[in-house]
Amino acid sequence: MKAIVAHASRDLRIEERPDEQPGEGEVKLRLAVGGICGSDLHYYNHGGFGSVRLRQPMVLGHEVSAYVEALGPHVEALEVGQLVAVSPSRPCRSCRYCQKGQHNQCLNMRFYGSAMPVPHVQGAFCEWLVADATQCVPADGLTAAEAAMAEPLAVALHAMSRVGDLLGKRVLVTGCGPIGVLAIIAARRAGAAEIVATDLSESSLSTARSCGADTAINIKDEPDGLASYGLNKGSFDVLYECSGAAAALASGIAALRPRGIVVQLGLGGDMSLPMMAIVSKEIELRGSFRFHDEFAVGVELMRKRLVDVRPLITHTLELDKAVEAFELASDRTRAMKVQIAFS
Repeated sequence: MKAIVAHASRDLRIEERPDEQPGEGEVKLRLAVGGICGSDLHYYNHGGFGSVRLRQPMVLGHEVSAYVEALGPHVEALEVGQLVAVSPSRPCRSCRYCQKGQHNQCLNMRFYGSAMPVPHVQGAFCEWLVADATQCVPADGLTAAEAAMAEPLAVALHAMSRVGDLLGKRVLVTGCGPIGVLAIIAARRAGAAEIVATDLSESSLSTARSCGADTAINIKDEPDGLASYGLNKGSFDVLYECSGAAAALASGIAALRPRGIVVQLGLGGDMSLPMMAIVSKEIELRGSFRFHDEFAVGVELMRKRLVDVRPLITHTLELDKAVEAFELASDRTRAMKVQIAFS
C-alpha cells in the first residue's frame, strides 16, 4: 500500500508499506480522506517542533476518515462498508492517568503520527489501516471530508471543556487557522456573547467572520488593533491562544480582564510570558492538549448539523499530489484546511 512518509525537513515521500490484517477487536479500514494538520506541517517544514524531532522515517497524518473493509474477531458494533471517523487517540487505559479519566495524558499513548516517543508512532496517511474498533466512530450522514474533521473539532471541544462555562462571556481568539476557527464555532455554540478574532491573514479572518466571529482584526495591518480592549484592565473573559506566538499571547493577556482565563492551544515551542500582567491581574493560564471523549461528541454534533465544518475545507488533492498538498497547506494566504483523497 502507499503511505506518505516524512524522512526529514522538506523530505516527504510516497512509499510502499506492507498492509496488515485485523486481529481481535480490530478492523481493517480503507482510508477515505486525510486532513493535513499543523503538527504535520511542522514535521514537513521544520522536521519537528520544540524538542520533538524526527529521528526516523514516519508516516504522517492523524485527521482521517475511512470505510470499514473487514472486521476482526469479536467486533460487532461496526459494519463492512460503513464510513467512520477514526480517532488517532489510543491510550493504554491502564496507567494512573487513564485510571483517573485523563486519557489524553496517558503515559503510554500511541497517537498517530507522533515523533514524541522513539520509535515513533506511525501515522494514518496510508491507503489501508488497521485500527482498534473503539477508535472508529460511525459517521453516517456525513461526507468523508466532514468525518475527517472530527479530530481538529475534538481539539477545540477539549479546549472548551478546559474553560468551563462560556454562556454570556466575551472571548478573544488569537490565530485563525483551523483550530482557531473551530474554537470560534465551539464558543459560539456554547453561548459566548462576543467573539473577537485576530490573525495576520485576511483570508483566515474572512473564514473566522463567516464562522461566527463578531469582530476580526488583522494584526498585520492594525498592530494596535487590540489596544482599546486593554483599557480599564481589560475586556475579555477568555483568551483562546491558537497561534503559538509569544506576541499574540502577550497582546491577548493585555486585553483580558482581571481573573480572566487563558487557554493555550498553539504549539510553536516554548514562549516567554508577561508574568507581571499574569500576577497583577490574577490571570489563570490553562493548557489544552489533544482530547479523548470529545472525539465522539464532535462527530455527533456534526451529524446533528449543530456544527458545520464545511467552510473550513478549502482544498482536496489526490494522494499522488501529497507534496503539492503540503506546500499548499503551508500557505495561509491560500488555504485553510487541505485534505488528501485516498479513495
